[in-house]
Order: sequence, then structure tokens, then C-alpha cells
Amino acid sequence: MAFANPATIVDQLEIEAGSTVADLGAGAGFYTVLLADRVGNEGTVYAIDVQPELLTKAKTLDATKRTNIEFLQGDLEEEKGTHLAPETVEYALLVNVLFQLENKEAALREAFRILKRGGQLFVADWTDSFGGLGPPEDHIISEADARALAENIGFAFSGSIDAGDHHWGALFEK
Repeated sequence: MAFANPATIVDQLEIEAGSTVADLGAGAGFYTVLLADRVGNEGTVYAIDVQPELLTKAKTLDATKRTNIEFLQGDLEEEKGTHLAPETVEYALLVNVLFQLENKEAALREAFRILKRGGQLFVADWTDSFGGLGPPEDHIISEADARALAENIGFAFSGSIDAGDHHWGALFEK
């Protein structure tokens, strides 16, 4: 597949038009914009990040000023940190986020809280530090460890997704 490509990854998720999606740890918004185009005007994407400067970048990336994106500053490691009501979204994404968090379980619990029953969580993260481009080795979380955390919270593992070289991808259902 090559290095992680947001468009290729989003294509594998089978997100339907009209859906509601949370891009958790949205960063500069690369996935947010693709997701907004995927769900269309009838859908909504919540771009949530703890860093206001990254949300500003994401707003800039959204050059057409899509009306189906809501930018929210929130902390995934806090209870109700997304500021979304319970069972609000059909899909949630955590891409290259877990390695950055001290409390990975809290972020997964928050994803579980905001997902509707039957909703899907996609998690992708680094498999290695790739010559210093990725996180330090001691910050890397394996797919197996992330899967164990998610299943402990109540998610059911649905399968792996090709997230590109130096990344793993896993899909879970609430």
C-alpha cells in the first residue's frame, strides 16, 4: 500500500452518506475533510482535538468551508471530553492518536460513550518509529495491546484494515 494514505484508508471504512462521524484527535484535518466529503451535506463530521492551533489548521485545510464540519476543542483523556452527547455518532476514528496519550483507556471509553449501538470505531497507529519519523519506540502501542484495551471496554473486534506501511489499523463495533 505504501505509507499511510488518508484517502485509501477512508475508502476502506465504508462510511455512508448521511452518517455522523467523530474524528478524534483530528489534528490538521486531513481525515476530517475526506470524511466530510464522504458523508455529504446530509451528514456531520465532528473534528475534535485538544490543541486549538491544530483545529485552526484544520479549518484552513477546509478551503471550501464545508457546512457539515463542526470543530470542537476537547480532551479525549477526560470524561465527556469530546463535549458530545452519548450515542451521537455512527463512526469514530482514532488515527495516530493513541501513541500520544497517557490514558489510552480513557480515550477508548470516550469513543465508546459517543458511539451509537452498532457504531464502528477505527483505530490506526504506528508499528515502528520508522527512522525517527514516527513516535519513539517506548510510545508505540501494538495492535494487540490496543485491541485488548478496546475489548475490555466492550468493543468487539471486527477486523484489520490496511493502514499503510509502518501502521496498523483495526475496526471495532460497539
